[in-house]
Amino acid sequence: MGLLEYWSIFDFTNKYYLGTPKEFKTSFATPIEKARDKVCLERFMKVTHPFMLRRVKSDKSIIEDLPDKIENNRYCSLTPEQTALYQEVVNTTMKKIERSEGIERKGLILKLINALKQVCNHPSHFGKKKRASIEQSGKMQMLEEILVGISEFAERSLIFTQYTEMGEIMAKMLEERFKSMVPFLHGGLSRKARDKMVNDFENSFQSNILIVSLKAGGTGLNLTAANHVIHYDLWWNPAVEAQATDRAYRIGQERNVMVYRLLSTGTFEERIDEMIQSKKELANLTISSGESWITEFSNNQLKDLINIRNAV
Repeated sequence: MGLLEYWSIFDFTNKYYLGTPKEFKTSFATPIEKARDKVCLERFMKVTHPFMLRRVKSDKSIIEDLPDKIENNRYCSLTPEQTALYQEVVNTTMKKIERSEGIERKGLILKLINALKQVCNHPSHFGKKKRASIEQSGKMQMLEEILVGISEFAERSLIFTQYTEMGEIMAKMLEERFKSMVPFLHGGLSRKARDKMVNDFENSFQSNILIVSLKAGGTGLNLTAANHVIHYDLWWNPAVEAQATDRAYRIGQERNVMVYRLLSTGTFEERIDEMIQSKKELANLTISSGESWITEFSNNQLKDLINIRNAV
């Protein structure tokens, strides 16, 4: 939800409580959404708090029998192959960004972020190559380590990715590694195939791992057979991330839910997460979809965000 949507709701129930749209945009929306002004955010929350009723699952007075949710970040080093690709993408695209402006510039920044995400996922994801190995990617090595640990307890895992291509690459590598079927739930499946995959995962023991595309893992999907949730690549929208986690962390879950967030250390992934976590209140209130807000960065800010630090 954007802040102007908050204004619409308040204006419907209490006319002009937050001023006119223009006044609200100047006083609150622009400083908070564009400048990440924490003082302005605190002022907004102070004037709206008396009217806000928020229910969260962590409130035991609402849902007493829901187990705990334990979140932790797992930091992954880029492999030498990933590091070289990452730097090549940065050098090539930044030259184009510095020569562009307006819509063209925003498009190039989004293209850059998308490319770097793919590089951090796996070189074969970025290069569209058919052959891929776990050793080529720091994230895949970390994923393997996590899954090996989980397998010792015979517990089940959900792995979320926003990319269908990465889901397919991941499924193939994990099937080869664990010598068992690893289903992939994505938007390209028919309703019948989707329902069968969910039912099999929940009620049979054919697989302890289910890969889910972020878009396919929306509301209404119940996957409480899993008590481990792994976010392979992040959307940088806390609401979307929580919605995905809630496929396992919901009524019917009887075990503590372990949540793992994979981040490539020394890269833009680590720094964006630090920015969001440092302003968690703002992130929970309103964050533009995906990483579109990064397009407002200056060239210097963008360079500081994407350049590799302490690369191995």
